[in-house]
Amino acid sequence: MPTASRRKRRDTPPPRTGGSELDTLRGFLDYLRDSIAAKVDGAPEPQVRTAGVPSGTNLLGLVNHLTHVERATFLGDTVTDWQATFQAAPEDGAAEVVARYRDAVARANEVLDGCADPGAPLPRPRPGKPAPSVRWALTHMIEETGRHAGHADILRELIDGATGR
Repeated sequence: MPTASRRKRRDTPPPRTGGSELDTLRGFLDYLRDSIAAKVDGAPEPQVRTAGVPSGTNLLGLVNHLTHVERATFLGDTVTDWQATFQAAPEDGAAEVVARYRDAVARANEVLDGCADPGAPLPRPRPGKPAPSVRWALTHMIEETGRHAGHADILRELIDGATGR
Protein backbone atom coordinates (compact mmCIF):
# COMPACT_ATOMS: atom_id res chain seq x y z
CA MET A 1 0.00 0.00 0.00
CA PRO A 2 1.43 3.40 -0.93
CA THR A 3 2.39 5.65 1.95
CA ALA A 4 4.61 8.38 0.52
CA SER A 5 2.12 10.03 -1.81
CA ARG A 6 -1.15 9.97 0.10
CA ARG A 7 -3.47 12.53 -1.44
CA LYS A 8 -6.75 13.49 0.13
CA ARG A 9 -9.32 14.92 -2.23
CA ARG A 10 -11.96 17.24 -0.97
CA ASP A 11 -14.99 15.22 0.01
CA THR A 12 -17.98 16.43 -1.93
CA PRO A 13 -21.26 16.24 0.00
CA PRO A 14 -24.37 14.70 -1.56
CA PRO A 15 -26.25 17.02 -3.89
CA ARG A 16 -29.07 19.31 -2.85
CA THR A 17 -31.53 18.80 -5.65
CA GLY A 18 -34.90 20.14 -6.67
CA GLY A 19 -38.00 18.83 -5.01
CA SER A 20 -39.25 16.48 -7.70
CA GLU A 21 -38.59 12.76 -7.76
CA LEU A 22 -36.83 13.00 -11.12
CA ASP A 23 -34.65 15.93 -9.99
CA THR A 24 -33.61 14.01 -6.90
CA LEU A 25 -32.83 10.76 -8.73
CA ARG A 26 -30.93 12.51 -11.52
CA GLY A 27 -29.03 14.66 -9.04
CA PHE A 28 -27.78 11.64 -7.12
CA LEU A 29 -26.93 9.73 -10.29
CA ASP A 30 -24.93 12.65 -11.70
CA TYR A 31 -23.14 13.00 -8.35
CA LEU A 32 -22.06 9.35 -8.52
CA ARG A 33 -21.12 9.62 -12.20
CA ASP A 34 -18.81 12.54 -11.40
CA SER A 35 -17.30 10.57 -8.52
CA ILE A 36 -16.48 7.65 -10.81
CA ALA A 37 -14.80 9.84 -13.43
CA ALA A 38 -12.83 11.68 -10.74
CA LYS A 39 -11.39 8.41 -9.42
CA VAL A 40 -9.48 7.95 -12.68
CA ASP A 41 -8.23 11.55 -12.80
CA GLY A 42 -4.46 11.50 -12.28
CA ALA A 43 -4.22 7.76 -11.71
CA PRO A 44 -0.98 6.47 -13.25
CA GLU A 45 -0.56 3.88 -15.98
CA PRO A 46 -0.32 0.92 -15.80
CA GLN A 47 -1.80 0.88 -12.28
CA VAL A 48 -5.10 2.33 -13.52
CA ARG A 49 -5.68 -0.95 -15.39
CA THR A 50 -3.88 -3.31 -13.03
CA ALA A 51 -6.06 -5.68 -11.01
CA GLY A 52 -6.23 -4.57 -7.38
CA VAL A 53 -8.03 -7.67 -6.14
CA PRO A 54 -7.98 -11.38 -7.03
CA SER A 55 -11.15 -11.07 -9.14
CA GLY A 56 -9.23 -8.93 -11.65
CA THR A 57 -11.20 -5.72 -11.01
CA ASN A 58 -9.32 -2.59 -12.01
CA LEU A 59 -10.13 1.10 -12.03
CA LEU A 60 -10.25 1.61 -15.78
CA GLY A 61 -12.31 -1.55 -16.22
CA LEU A 62 -14.94 -0.22 -13.82
CA VAL A 63 -15.35 2.94 -15.89
CA ASN A 64 -15.51 0.89 -19.09
CA HIS A 65 -18.16 -1.38 -17.54
CA LEU A 66 -20.27 1.57 -16.40
CA THR A 67 -20.11 3.01 -19.92
CA HIS A 68 -21.72 -0.18 -21.21
CA VAL A 69 -24.33 -0.19 -18.43
CA GLU A 70 -25.29 3.44 -19.20
CA ARG A 71 -25.61 2.66 -22.90
CA ALA A 72 -27.58 -0.56 -22.33
CA THR A 73 -29.94 0.99 -19.80
CA PHE A 74 -30.69 4.33 -21.43
CA LEU A 75 -29.84 3.84 -25.10
CA GLY A 76 -30.91 0.24 -25.62
CA ASP A 77 -27.49 -1.16 -26.57
CA THR A 78 -27.14 -4.93 -26.36
CA VAL A 79 -24.24 -6.41 -24.41
CA THR A 80 -23.49 -10.06 -25.08
CA ASP A 81 -20.61 -10.50 -22.62
CA TRP A 82 -20.93 -8.40 -19.48
CA GLN A 83 -17.78 -9.86 -17.95
CA ALA A 84 -15.74 -8.58 -20.90
CA THR A 85 -16.89 -5.02 -20.19
CA PHE A 86 -14.76 -5.00 -17.03
CA GLN A 87 -11.58 -4.64 -19.12
CA ALA A 88 -10.62 -1.62 -21.19
CA ALA A 89 -8.84 -2.25 -24.48
CA PRO A 90 -5.06 -2.24 -24.04
CA GLU A 91 -4.66 0.60 -26.55
CA ASP A 92 -7.15 2.84 -24.71
CA GLY A 93 -5.71 5.25 -22.20
CA ALA A 94 -7.56 6.60 -19.22
CA ALA A 95 -8.53 9.80 -21.05
CA GLU A 96 -10.21 7.84 -23.88
CA VAL A 97 -12.11 5.56 -21.50
CA VAL A 98 -13.33 8.48 -19.40
CA ALA A 99 -14.29 10.44 -22.55
CA ARG A 100 -16.42 7.50 -23.73
CA TYR A 101 -18.02 7.31 -20.30
CA ARG A 102 -18.81 11.03 -20.31
CA ASP A 103 -20.24 10.70 -23.82
CA ALA A 104 -22.49 7.82 -22.72
CA VAL A 105 -23.63 9.87 -19.73
CA ALA A 106 -24.38 12.90 -21.93
CA ARG A 107 -26.37 10.76 -24.36
CA ALA A 108 -28.25 9.11 -21.49
CA ASN A 109 -29.06 12.55 -20.06
CA GLU A 110 -30.40 13.64 -23.45
CA VAL A 111 -32.83 10.73 -23.28
CA LEU A 112 -33.76 11.59 -19.70
CA ASP A 113 -34.32 15.25 -20.59
CA GLY A 114 -37.38 14.11 -22.57
CA CYS A 115 -38.82 12.09 -19.70
CA ALA A 116 -41.32 13.86 -17.45
CA ASP A 117 -43.11 10.83 -15.97
CA PRO A 118 -40.97 8.54 -13.78
CA GLY A 119 -43.49 5.72 -14.28
CA ALA A 120 -43.31 5.84 -18.07
CA PRO A 121 -41.08 3.45 -20.00
CA LEU A 122 -37.75 4.73 -21.26
CA PRO A 123 -37.99 5.79 -24.91
CA ARG A 124 -35.22 3.57 -26.23
CA PRO A 125 -34.89 1.26 -29.19
CA ARG A 126 -34.71 -2.43 -28.38
CA PRO A 127 -37.14 -4.40 -30.50
CA GLY A 128 -38.84 -7.29 -28.76
CA LYS A 129 -37.74 -6.24 -25.28
CA PRO A 130 -39.83 -3.91 -23.14
CA ALA A 131 -38.09 -0.84 -21.76
CA PRO A 132 -37.97 -0.36 -17.99
CA SER A 133 -39.63 2.62 -16.38
CA VAL A 134 -37.61 5.80 -16.00
CA ARG A 135 -37.83 5.35 -12.21
CA TRP A 136 -36.47 1.81 -12.38
CA ALA A 137 -33.65 2.81 -14.74
CA LEU A 138 -32.55 5.73 -12.57
CA THR A 139 -32.73 3.66 -9.38
CA HIS A 140 -30.80 0.83 -11.01
CA MET A 141 -28.10 3.19 -12.27
CA ILE A 142 -27.75 4.82 -8.84
CA GLU A 143 -27.27 1.37 -7.31
CA GLU A 144 -24.90 0.16 -10.03
CA THR A 145 -22.81 3.34 -10.12
CA GLY A 146 -22.73 3.64 -6.32
CA ARG A 147 -21.60 0.02 -5.95
CA HIS A 148 -18.75 0.51 -8.40
CA ALA A 149 -17.87 3.93 -6.96
CA GLY A 150 -17.14 2.10 -3.70
CA HIS A 151 -14.92 -0.35 -5.55
CA ALA A 152 -13.18 2.56 -7.30
CA ASP A 153 -12.55 4.28 -3.96
CA ILE A 154 -10.68 1.25 -2.68
CA LEU A 155 -8.79 0.61 -5.93
CA ARG A 156 -7.63 4.23 -6.19
CA GLU A 157 -6.43 4.25 -2.60
CA LEU A 158 -4.47 1.05 -3.27
CA ILE A 159 -2.85 2.66 -6.33
CA ASP A 160 -1.52 5.86 -4.81
CA GLY A 161 -3.28 6.55 -1.55
CA ALA A 162 -5.70 9.09 -3.01
CA THR A 163 -8.97 9.30 -1.10
CA GLY A 164 -12.13 11.40 -1.15
CA ARG A 165 -14.84 12.07 -3.72
